[in-house]
Amino acid sequence: MSQQSPDRSTASPPPRPDASMSLLNSVMNHSLDEGYAEAAARRDAEGGGLPRTLRAKLGLAAGLVLAALVVTVGAAQARISAPVLAKEREELIDRINSESDAADSLARTVEKLRGEVGDRQRAALRTRGGDQGELVALLAGATPVQGPGVLLVVDDAKDASAGDGGGPRESSGFADTGRVRDRDMQRVVNGLWESGAEAIAINDQRLTSLSAIRAAGDAILVDNRPLVPPYTVLAVGEAKKLSSAFQASADGRYLRSLHDDFAIRTKISEQAEVRLPAAPSLIVRTAEPEAAARGKDNGQRAADTEKGTS
Repeated sequence: MSQQSPDRSTASPPPRPDASMSLLNSVMNHSLDEGYAEAAARRDAEGGGLPRTLRAKLGLAAGLVLAALVVTVGAAQARISAPVLAKEREELIDRINSESDAADSLARTVEKLRGEVGDRQRAALRTRGGDQGELVALLAGATPVQGPGVLLVVDDAKDASAGDGGGPRESSGFADTGRVRDRDMQRVVNGLWESGAEAIAINDQRLTSLSAIRAAGDAILVDNRPLVPPYTVLAVGEAKKLSSAFQASADGRYLRSLHDDFAIRTKISEQAEVRLPAAPSLIVRTAEPEAAARGKDNGQRAADTEKGTS
């Protein structure tokens, strides 16, 4: 019994070499998913058949029209509000000018009243001072003064940074800059008083026994009025004697050390005649003998006690 060979025509074909890459083949053969293709077709149908480029142009035109409308509305609003802002600005300027004029008027009134008060105080000093009226007025700074004296100029260093510490102000606690300080002017004035000055003025600001020399930042104040360098000190007295006594005093040596250590500029000269103005404001005080003051105080206490018991 013979054996028959199998029929090759009915055998299954051999597998493809890329059978294991079916997913990759599907992606390459169908790059657009069916869902995306369907959505694109529906969008084209809803567009009424208008070409894509025409729709883009219409959208751009609509955007430009909207932007032009916004700009136009903004310009119209700005044009409407411009007169209002200009009017408010003019009103504000008018108010500032009006208040400035009012402040200037008040300042002039204050100066006038201050002058009247000063005149009455000077008159009171002359009439009630008796034989010593002129001396009292002189000591109080109530009258202008002229006569021989000295001229002393004190100014900051040229570069305002001279000196490296040390000297008479080494304990100041801050780096020196070559500027004249309030305590420097205090020592100068006290030295001139001690040397025999009868009247002193700094930058035409008359000093009295109650004058205060202080500092506000880098500015020097005399009776709360700021001064600017150079500081010109005028002192009335016997010129030669006053100049020699001051330069030989401790305060005169202090001033020379300021020049040597900090390059502060100083210059003193004798003058045949100097003129000092009266003090701008006076503070007049009266003194009483101690016994009279004590009796007055006791009388006031007795009166207060009587009121308390009644």
